[in-house]
Amino acid sequence: PQPLLDALDLACAEDVVAPISLPSFDNSAMDGYAVVADDVATATPERPVLLPVAEDIPAGRTDPLTLKAGTAHRIMTGAPMPDGADAVVRFEETDAATAPMGSGQSFVRVYRPTRPLDNVRAAGEGILAGTIVGRKGRMLGPADLGLLASVGRAMVPVHRRPVVAVLSTGDEVVMPDQELVAGKIRDSNAFVLGALARHWINAGQAG
Repeated sequence: PQPLLDALDLACAEDVVAPISLPSFDNSAMDGYAVVADDVATATPERPVLLPVAEDIPAGRTDPLTLKAGTAHRIMTGAPMPDGADAVVRFEETDAATAPMGSGQSFVRVYRPTRPLDNVRAAGEGILAGTIVGRKGRMLGPADLGLLASVGRAMVPVHRRPVVAVLSTGDEVVMPDQELVAGKIRDSNAFVLGALARHWINAGQAG
């Protein structure tokens, strides 16, 4: 196995299977507010639904949260969905910022209805555990390496890059930059064969 960056443009030596699903948890696909879709089903620009904002969930927050019906959680892209929430209302569909009302409580006005799973990336939506993410024989490009990294693979089994040596024989052969004297010829075959070998190695990596 080789470190990921060293495996660039090399052929995968065996199938690599994702040990986890991606994403591994339900998360927000947009910056906005996690809600219960039924709570904002009647929202319109003329008659927005006003919800108290109970939590602020940045990406990377890991403590378990539960959203109660009739409330909203401010949430950022990639942040885990709180239990109880089934949709995300985009900032653009709200007053875009919580507005203090009363005793420090923040509220958000929602101007459009939403449906369950709107703006939510469900666990396993991208890749399911057990999916082949590096197929045997595939030349690994930058996107492949990123995918392997995302499922926790820091090393990947690959076939070594071919090594080709071209040897020219004959007492009459000299290098192109050597003086040409009677009875000598400059070596051209070595460069043709070497270039062909490099071309096909590169073509194989590109394919």
